[in-house]
Amino acid sequence: MSNLLYFYGMCGLVKDLLLKRYFSKEVRGSAQVLESDIVQACRRLLDERQSTNVWRFLEALNGRPDLTEGLRSLHCRSLIFVGENSPFHSEALYMTSKVDRRYSALVEVQACGSMVTEEQPHAMLIPIEYFLMGYGLCRPTLSVSPRSPLSPSCISPELLSPESMGLKLKPIKTRISTVV
Repeated sequence: MSNLLYFYGMCGLVKDLLLKRYFSKEVRGSAQVLESDIVQACRRLLDERQSTNVWRFLEALNGRPDLTEGLRSLHCRSLIFVGENSPFHSEALYMTSKVDRRYSALVEVQACGSMVTEEQPHAMLIPIEYFLMGYGLCRPTLSVSPRSPLSPSCISPELLSPESMGLKLKPIKTRISTVV
């Protein structure tokens, strides 16, 4: 795709390949079904972009270093969403196999491509709720299986500190105005 983009620019084939890479077949449409609004919007945005910038973006993605070695030592909780029709589905499964299962969970969303947040945002609600319950940030509405990687009982206490969750808390300074 990078070579096509470099030599031919933002042609129809490159747009179709990019859309196929990120969106499921259902959302992209067919002869009988129109493209969804999000795919039409992305197609318009691709028309507006300079092909050299999109090419540079793809080259930056292709040049990223491999993170596999550091995944085993990752101790923050991770929630990985992947669409069942995503071209990155096998990569998500591989990544999940390399991360400590006590700290991660994989959510596979049916009839979805790579853009889960755009295609089926409602499918993310319950997994995110369970994820937040694990940190005590959300009250449970359903019963959670004690063996689930999203279960609050699976979290070691040191992971519940604000620093381990990536939060940098600073004290809030307040001023009390005195009336004279």
